[in-house]
Amino acid sequence: MPFYDYWCDDCGPFTAYASLKDYAEPCGCPDCASVAPRVLINAPRLAGMSSERRKAFETNEQSADSPKRTSTHGPGCGCCSGGSKVGSKTLVRPDGSKSFPTKRPWMISH
Repeated sequence: MPFYDYWCDDCGPFTAYASLKDYAEPCGCPDCASVAPRVLINAPRLAGMSSERRKAFETNEQSADSPKRTSTHGPGCGCCSGGSKVGSKTLVRPDGSKSFPTKRPWMISH
């Protein structure tokens, strides 16, 4: 249940719990038991942070489940990055064996 502020004419301001459905109802003063109407003494803190910090929180919230991507394909993709596709430097022989003439000969292919 939330806190609400009330104003007693005899005792002054006080804070009390009330259910959400009774937010507009008056409350009994805890000192003198007279009926006190609800008042707004403390303003709600809706924008209590700097614009830079708010923007950082918004950015983090956006990237939590859907990170920002610049393209749907990886770097060097010929269809969307504007460059031409790099040809494969793998030499495939008629028997199906492969060799990599520009790579180190001791490297194992996967």
